[in-house]
Amino acid sequence: MIGRIRTYLIRYSRQQTGTVSYLTLVQEAELGLNLEISHEKSRLNEMLAEISMAEYEDGRPPLSCLVKVQGSKGQGDNFYKLCEKMGMGEWRSLKQNEDFLKDLVQECRDFWRDEANFQKYA
Repeated sequence: MIGRIRTYLIRYSRQQTGTVSYLTLVQEAELGLNLEISHEKSRLNEMLAEISMAEYEDGRPPLSCLVKVQGSKGQGDNFYKLCEKMGMGEWRSLKQNEDFLKDLVQECRDFWRDEANFQKYA
């Protein structure tokens, strides 16, 4: 399932603009999770964190920056706490920085739209 999520998010970053909702990710990547069940939503969050940590450790932007809760303006606290774990700064400061998320999403798109990166890492 992690491979399916990663592949979907890479494709999404190359072909789409904006961010994708949890619900759309679950449906389009055919994950079979029910987000109404808290442990299934938690499992999705864990997988997104695992993917982003692996990407970041390998020098690539964290793919989970592309996923947000439907109807929200950005990311939840858990995303910023993950960024803090990855050494990007203190989570509250990151959350308050209007450009942080926007820049991270753009960095992710730029990285995956580069054909050489796509061929090498996808």
